[in-house]
Amino acid sequence: MERTAFMSPSRPRQLTLTMFTIGFGYHNDAWRHPSSVAEQVGSLKVVAEMAQAAERAKLDAVFFADNVASGAIRKNAVRGASFYEPIATMGALIGSTEKIGMIGTMSTTWSEPFQVARQFAALDQLSGGRIGWNVVTSINGNENFGREQMPLPEQRYERAMEFVDVVLQLWDSWDRDAIICDRETARWVDPDRVREIDHVGEHFRVKGPLSIPRSPQERPVVVQAGQSAAGIELGSSYADLIYTVQPELDAAIAFRTDYRQRVAAKGRNPDGVRILPGIMPITGRTKAEAQEFADELANCIYEPGGREVVERLLDVSVADLELTERIPLERLIDGPQRMERWKLFRDLSQEMTLGELMVHVSRAVGHRVMVDTPDRIADSMIEWFEAGACDGFNFNPPSVPEGMHRMFDLLVPVLQERGYFREDYEGDTFRERSGLVLDEPSTVAEPVG
Repeated sequence: MERTAFMSPSRPRQLTLTMFTIGFGYHNDAWRHPSSVAEQVGSLKVVAEMAQAAERAKLDAVFFADNVASGAIRKNAVRGASFYEPIATMGALIGSTEKIGMIGTMSTTWSEPFQVARQFAALDQLSGGRIGWNVVTSINGNENFGREQMPLPEQRYERAMEFVDVVLQLWDSWDRDAIICDRETARWVDPDRVREIDHVGEHFRVKGPLSIPRSPQERPVVVQAGQSAAGIELGSSYADLIYTVQPELDAAIAFRTDYRQRVAAKGRNPDGVRILPGIMPITGRTKAEAQEFADELANCIYEPGGREVVERLLDVSVADLELTERIPLERLIDGPQRMERWKLFRDLSQEMTLGELMVHVSRAVGHRVMVDTPDRIADSMIEWFEAGACDGFNFNPPSVPEGMHRMFDLLVPVLQERGYFREDYEGDTFRERSGLVLDEPSTVAEPVG
């Protein structure tokens, strides 16, 4: 079948902005703040109001993480808990929102390609083309799926590469003009335009075709967040949006430059892939007001829980250390199973005291944090954008609703006034509104920085 490529939008290049949608707030223990809505988390009301607020701010999408392991909940480490299962939540929000994209996480380790392709295709149809799939391989949850231990990372990513390929084949198994609705011949579809994929691989055997018509946006948006070599291979092969942890400008520039070159080397248009580092803006009308709010959230941190977060992230005991001490380097043992984020925290632990590190990881788990006025935060975001460090950002709201509304009411208008973010949506789908072009290999640009 001949496919027509999406064309790049004519409007000037602007920031892509999404939001990590967590009712407790992204700052650890922010739920203890008096302004939180912790009592209502898990209800549709909380998440619907978050999505509606993001839509009023004209964000590209809201993002739902997922975690199939529940051990942290019993320790009250609720930031990483998934009280909003993505498929169910996005389905519920379709009627509460009109234009904003919705990105849901689904693991390739604990799912099957046909099931994932069908669920996301159905949501995309029901929402009019507003759905994205965040591809993960899972780092836990084996106890809930009959496995004694987690598969090794290389095994998970090998499965994931084939998994995503099968999903894309299934999404492509219907031609755009497959539905002919010919009442005279009693043919709703032309059977020649709905094809089996007959996939036989190392991990999957899938005949197809998909039982859902082709996406209104060609296919749901594909999102990926791994920073390991295997994760980058997966993302550069398939993803439209890349979430990344990049707290430093120079490293972010190098990461994006390398990523775009990898995308282009695979015959893909690097302009169709957006790199979005996470950022937590803690802001106020003045610097003092922003700092006061940051201090309030820091004071919400429950010290035993904060210590546990540090121990869990670094796989080290800190029970005997004072908050004013640094973690001894000899306790931090590297190994092949260590993720890139572990190495980042290891380095930070040698620059910060335990107390400082506890506040830092409680705020953003390695993501960039800014405590400042809206103008200063906007200055920095624009600097990163113009320097080629990113194509936008994924907001980590420090608290809900107060920290979230400060982002939307104070910061986003500054970005709009300066022309770096939209004042209204343009286009019919998530992909169109965000300029996530899909080009044929023949139209791919040369590698660029």
